[in-house]
Amino acid sequence: MSTAAPRPSVLFVCVHNAGRSQMGAAFLTHLAGDAVEVRSAGSAPADAVNPAVVEAMKESGIDISAETPKILTTEAVQSSDVVITMGCGDTCPVFPGKRYLDWQLDDPAGQGVAAVRPIRDEIERRVRDLLAGFGIPAASA
Repeated sequence: MSTAAPRPSVLFVCVHNAGRSQMGAAFLTHLAGDAVEVRSAGSAPADAVNPAVVEAMKESGIDISAETPKILTTEAVQSSDVVITMGCGDTCPVFPGKRYLDWQLDDPAGQGVAAVRPIRDEIERRVRDLLAGFGIPAASA
């Protein structure tokens, strides 16, 4: 009897704009199914996701309208196999031996859907590359 490898755990962190981290987490969940444990976090809770981010994700067939940004915690970073910082690496706790990826991205905060679309598309591309690096086939979008 073989033992299945544990699922990789990925944390998307965008301290100042939780919308980017939620886009990354939503795409990874959508494309990887339950093959990856996915979380996202920002610096403070909010009542709702940026409406432009919600609309841009709906265009890709992903509804994140009911999500609420989570607060970044040290425990979340420590318990993740991969931490992806999205333009905020200097404010994310760093632990030796942990795998960090720094995804520099433009900031769609307060911008309309037209400004968010290219960021959404870049996040999707990077998530697909991440899945390929894990050896996990992406679901067709």
